[in-house]
Amino acid sequence: MSSIEKIQEFKVALAEEKINLKTLRELCFNGIPFEGGIRALCWKILLNYLPVDQTQWESFLKKQREVYSQFLKEMIIQPGIAKANLGLSREDVTMEDHPLNPNPDSRWNTYFKDNEILLQIDKDVRRLYPDMAFFQRPTEYPCQLILDPQNDYETLRRRVEQTTLKSQTVNCNRSGVTNVSSPGKALNLYPSNEYEVLPNGSEAHWEVVERILFIYAKLNPGIAYVQGMNEIVGPIYYTFATDPNSEWKEHAEADTFFCFTNLMSENRDNFIKSLDDSQCGITYKMESVYSMLKDKDMELYLKLEEQNIKPQYFTFRWLTLLLSQEFLLPDVIRIWDTLFSDQDRFHFLILVCCAMLMITPSQTSTPS
Repeated sequence: MSSIEKIQEFKVALAEEKINLKTLRELCFNGIPFEGGIRALCWKILLNYLPVDQTQWESFLKKQREVYSQFLKEMIIQPGIAKANLGLSREDVTMEDHPLNPNPDSRWNTYFKDNEILLQIDKDVRRLYPDMAFFQRPTEYPCQLILDPQNDYETLRRRVEQTTLKSQTVNCNRSGVTNVSSPGKALNLYPSNEYEVLPNGSEAHWEVVERILFIYAKLNPGIAYVQGMNEIVGPIYYTFATDPNSEWKEHAEADTFFCFTNLMSENRDNFIKSLDDSQCGITYKMESVYSMLKDKDMELYLKLEEQNIKPQYFTFRWLTLLLSQEFLLPDVIRIWDTLFSDQDRFHFLILVCCAMLMITPSQTSTPS
């Protein structure tokens, strides 16, 4: 089938007032065209963001984008205004609430804990896909709510800059606090930094991703932010922010947030260490790769067992990050077309991991 015919098939499927999800999944499984914003639209449907009834889209999207704007106001702008005003009056520091107050309900305590999470996010998003210039470039649609000069508040950008001057960087992974390092070095804030922050009035794509992850962490305190989440949100945001349809592209941030949240609702157990050994945890899934390998290629399975090569040595990253670090971004996006279209998507992921083990260089190399 030619690419033109394939695009036409997608257009027909997406033109239905009530989209047939089974038909759409079958089309998407073999790859989704980028042209006309078809991929971005299909991902929004496959990730259970857009309802299948197109007549609901306008009102649904308006509501969701308003909800996201409210998140920005409540979790970034309003706390930023409060922080900008702190210290202007002695009333801000009281016997009940002061910067050294250990009470979990203290606004100071919350502020400092948020800063720890923000610093980790900032470090990770700055180095997102370093071989691509995209994430360092300015977005065509900077968030006007955030950049509004009428809002005199401490932005995330300013919080990072000020906090790194005062503290060391604490790296957090699935196990908790793991490392303390020099802030300037860790965050590349020295003059040699190739990812210089853009001037006021502009913001880079990585800053948008940072905001998405910070809002997610605030709304999900049980998991907050764990290293690797940036690798999952990156391809989704890239796909939506490069949508050729400007009406969709303009709202890439809010749409990415909700699609990422939906995907994480299925994948979040992989990031929670206390669930590792449960049936929904990452250990069970890693062992499932070896169980499948044993069924598909006993010889290779026995060889790995003989050499004491455990599945966690390599499958942990494959499964947790949905293969996002194993391939170049265009290939990751193509794999995710199929992954998202499969109803049992994480079983499909195990199949892919098993296939990656079975296809050794000796099998794929051409004779000399």
